[in-house]
Amino acid sequence: MSKKSNKSVKQVKLHVRKDDVVKVLAGKDKGAEGKILQVFPAKQRVLVEGINMVTKHQKPTQQDEGGLIKKEAPIHVSNLMVVDPKTGDASRIGRKEVNGKLVRYSKKSGEIIS
Repeated sequence: MSKKSNKSVKQVKLHVRKDDVVKVLAGKDKGAEGKILQVFPAKQRVLVEGINMVTKHQKPTQQDEGGLIKKEAPIHVSNLMVVDPKTGDASRIGRKEVNGKLVRYSKKSGEIIS
């Protein structure tokens, strides 16, 4: 008899990537913008520069001194929208094929996003 794992890790295609500028739609930082530092696709969460700051109690080590440290906590991708490079507003993202390559584009202005 085999055991089934409770955690099924399913890779989901996200609408955001590292280095995208995003706008927060919900939560304590609603309306704020920041650059994505790190993406966690399995958890559908991202780290955004200066967004969702939390205070961590850090124990001192030989390299670093301890104390209270402010750092970013992951935020769910459903609370984020990519900022349109042309207009500067939040926009939905679409995918289309250009020269045989799949690219992301802003649905608001049609501008291709890296």
